[in-house]
Amino acid sequence: QVQLAESGGGLLQTGGSLRLSCAASGRTSSDYHMAWFRQVPGADREFVAGFSWLTFLTYCGDSVEGRCTVSRGSAENTVYLEISNLKPEDTAVYYCAADTQTTLFSSGHYSDYTGWTYWGQGTQVTVSS
Repeated sequence: QVQLAESGGGLLQTGGSLRLSCAASGRTSSDYHMAWFRQVPGADREFVAGFSWLTFLTYCGDSVEGRCTVSRGSAENTVYLEISNLKPEDTAVYYCAADTQTTLFSSGHYSDYTGWTYWGQGTQVTVSS
């Protein structure tokens, strides 16, 4: 079991920056992956970014490419997502996800939200124009 706790988000301005954190607990080993998805009403969850505790590689989705930074914190099992140059279309509920399937990133299936097992409660991000 992995429990995820997100923080950050809120009301932000176009052109500004977003920083979200996700802290994982409940698992003693670091053999899992984490990711950020976002969702707007009526749509499926969209992959935003990912991080592997196995390889320390980071991934950014197409919609945030060039504006996305994923990093790990000094605290164990904490990952940060930063998105710069925010746009109104970045408005969504952002979810942190985790999974222990070690091939999730290498298989290329990481952008499919149905492949992720553990989810945080979500945090609202609203970008005003």
